[in-house]
Amino acid sequence: MLDGKGLVAEESFCGSPLFHFVRRGQRMKFMHLADLHLGKRVNDFSMLEDQRYALEQVLGIVRKERVAGVLIAGDIYDRQVPPVEAMGLLDDFLTKLSGEGVPVYMVGGNHDSIERVSFGARLMTGSGIHMAAQYNGEVDTVTVKDEYGMIDIYLLPFLKPAHVRAVWKEQAEEIHTYQEALDFVTGKIVRDERNRSILVAHQYVSGAAVCDSEERSIGGLDEVDVSCFDGFDYVALGHLHGPQSVGRDTVRYAGTLLKYSFSEVNHKKSVTLVEMAERGVIRIDTRQIEPLHEMRKIRGSYMEVTDRSHYENTDTQDYVHITLTDEEDIFDAVGKLRAVYPNLMKLEYDNTRTRSAQTVMAPEDIQMKPPLRLCEELFALQNNKPMGKEQKIYMEELVREIWEEGKDAESI
Repeated sequence: MLDGKGLVAEESFCGSPLFHFVRRGQRMKFMHLADLHLGKRVNDFSMLEDQRYALEQVLGIVRKERVAGVLIAGDIYDRQVPPVEAMGLLDDFLTKLSGEGVPVYMVGGNHDSIERVSFGARLMTGSGIHMAAQYNGEVDTVTVKDEYGMIDIYLLPFLKPAHVRAVWKEQAEEIHTYQEALDFVTGKIVRDERNRSILVAHQYVSGAAVCDSEERSIGGLDEVDVSCFDGFDYVALGHLHGPQSVGRDTVRYAGTLLKYSFSEVNHKKSVTLVEMAERGVIRIDTRQIEPLHEMRKIRGSYMEVTDRSHYENTDTQDYVHITLTDEEDIFDAVGKLRAVYPNLMKLEYDNTRTRSAQTVMAPEDIQMKPPLRLCEELFALQNNKPMGKEQKIYMEELVREIWEEGKDAESI
């Protein structure tokens, strides 16, 4: 509704009304975050202080940009039983957002225990913190209202085929792939086509760029096509660590706030800002996050990388991966190098000895081959003939069952 000062946007979640203030004529602006991985350790270095530093910047951007809501698309913690310090950091972050009157719309990712991250969810709703419970056949929905009308925000936590089969029983017994699971679940959502819509989800979309710090299934069994998200005005994704759009500009990964592997050294970490006006008018922008410690690679001989001229104009507190090119190993190289680079995370050699010891790989890395293809190649090698159609169907089903059982065991 409108008053003399501006627009009050009304929220409803499971029947509970809440309100927050939006200036007259201002577009509804959301911040999209994902993959916080609170409590993560990288090469045995705790990232907690780095994460705290990044989250303080996030709060500053929320205030400066007058953000109307924060979307958090999964992997809130780095593991299912997070350290106490990580839980305290999330509590502090959410409390500050609530204190600013900024609602939060959050889902669990594949690293999260949905039971733990959603504990107290019904109580937190009263403070504007909306956490999607484990999928139970319905996708939790929050509706907000501004001067352009309604925006439906759908909260879909990380979804596996086994989740869908467990809920829908006979109706879903033929669902075995992530694609089938997502198509089934999104197809069950009854959308009001008059309203704008946002989907917050945590899945791997085919065609998106990946890096070493991300957890992927062998052969890409967890991939889904972007067509799963047709009909949603903006899709706030989590799972992949590089900020990027996939398929269309409005299907987007926010990426992590920090670099979590040396494959990410060239990433520019950021938060995504999504401004929504009338239907079909969406502006997407980013705000860069500066790290407490940068992450970079250094290469050269021991004498080169320890020479003052090599490091005097650099930040020696950076997290570094050093590759030494000396032909002979340096005694206590890690200890000596940490006298100059105290945050040395990784050390390796590149010389005649190490290069000769490397295994010659096929052009396509064997770990990236689909498991069924590996089985077919092994069968042909052992039997001197290709695998038959029935054998292929049997092996494909067996691979899926083994992979699903492995993922379920990890969650226990």
